[in-house]
Amino acid sequence: MPTEAKDETMIEQKIVQGRKEIQRGCAEIIDEARITTLLREYFEKGTNYTVKAGFDPTAPDLHLGHTVLLHKLATFQQYGGHVQFLIGDFTAQIGDPTGKSETRKKLSPEQILVNAQSYKDQVFKILDPDKTTVVFNADWINDLGAAGMLELTTTFNVARMLERDDFDKRHKAGISISISEFLYPLLQGYDSVHLKSDIEIGGTDQKFNLLMGRHLQRAYHVGKEQAVLMMPILEGLDGVQKMSKSLGNYIAVADAPNDMYGKILSISDSLMWRYYELLSSQTLDEIDALKAGVENGTLHPKKVKEALAIEITSRFHSAGEAHAAAEEFQRVHAHSEIPLEMEEYAFESPLWIAKVLVDALLTSSTSQARREIKQGSVKINQEKISDEQLQLSAGEYVVQVGKRKFARIKVS
Repeated sequence: MPTEAKDETMIEQKIVQGRKEIQRGCAEIIDEARITTLLREYFEKGTNYTVKAGFDPTAPDLHLGHTVLLHKLATFQQYGGHVQFLIGDFTAQIGDPTGKSETRKKLSPEQILVNAQSYKDQVFKILDPDKTTVVFNADWINDLGAAGMLELTTTFNVARMLERDDFDKRHKAGISISISEFLYPLLQGYDSVHLKSDIEIGGTDQKFNLLMGRHLQRAYHVGKEQAVLMMPILEGLDGVQKMSKSLGNYIAVADAPNDMYGKILSISDSLMWRYYELLSSQTLDEIDALKAGVENGTLHPKKVKEALAIEITSRFHSAGEAHAAAEEFQRVHAHSEIPLEMEEYAFESPLWIAKVLVDALLTSSTSQARREIKQGSVKINQEKISDEQLQLSAGEYVVQVGKRKFARIKVS
C-alpha cells in the first residue's frame, strides 16, 4: 500500500477511535458531524479546537458525579481539544435555576471566590493543565454594561423561555420566577459567544442552556455554532438516586483514601460497570474484556471492583495511599478487625448510646441511631447491641455503625 494511502487509513482509524471514546457514556450529541470535522482537522492538520464546560462555584467541593464531565473533557484533550474550564463567578450570584422549584439564595462574592479556588485545586487531578484554560465569566459579563445586557435580552422571548420544563411548572403553579433567572441561560449562552467555543458539554439537565449557546452564537454572528454533548447524571451509592450530598449517597473528591475506597467497594456489581464507563480511564475495549472475564467466570466481580476502587482512589490521592486503603479494608472487613486509626471522643458518664452515635458523627440524629440499633448495625467492642436505652458507664469503647463507621469513645 502506498505511504499516502497508509497515512489516510491511519487518520481514519484515529478518527473512528476518537469518536468512539467521545461517544462513550454520552446521553445525547447534537451536531456530531461537526465533532467529526474537528477531529479530522486535528489529525490531518494539527488544528486544535475548544471544548467549554461551565461550573458555578456554589459549593467548596466536588463529588464523583461532577467529575463525569471532567473525564469527558480529559478525553477531548487526548484528541486535540483545548478545554475552556469556565468558573461562573458572575452567574453563581444568580444561581442556576435548572431543576429548582424556587429561586436560589444568592452567594456572597467572598464565598464564590473561596469555592472557585477549591474547584481549581481539584480539577487538575483529572485535566491536563497544559491543555486547559481556566476562565471566569465575570471578566466579560461585567463589561457588557446595561446596554449590552439589554441587547442580550432581545435575542430571546418570554414564551420561548417558558418552554423550559422547570420554568413552565413553576409558572403554572404560581411559584415566583425572578427576571434574573431568565437571564441565567442567556448569560451561559453568551459565554459561548465570548469564548467562540467549538463544543460545549454538560449534563442532560442542562440541554436548554447548552442549546442557548448555539442560538446566541448564531444571533451574534460568531461564524460557528457549537456542537453540544450531554452526559448522564451519575447514580449515587444506592444505584437509584443521582449522586447528591443532600441525599448522602455521594463520594466526595476530598474523601479520605479509606472512605473513598470503601464507598466504591460498596456499590452493586451492576452499578460498577456504569462507574467504569463514566469514571475509569480504561478504554472501552479493556472494559469489554473485564466484562467478558466476569461473564465466563475467569474474573470475580469483587476483584474487578477492587481494581476500580484502586484506580479512582489513586487518582485523587496516590497509588500508595490507595493500596494502603485496600489493605486496611481487607484487614477490617475480611477479618472483622477494627481500624488502626479512628476519631476519638471524650464524654462524661452516664451517657445514652443514641447521643453517643450523634455526637461522634456516626449518625445524623437520635432517631436514626435508634433505627441503626434496631437493625443490628451498631456494635460496641465488636459486639452487637439491641438496647436503644443503653447507658455507657466510665470506660473506653470502640463504637461501630455499619461496616465503615468507627469511633473510639472515652467516658470519664
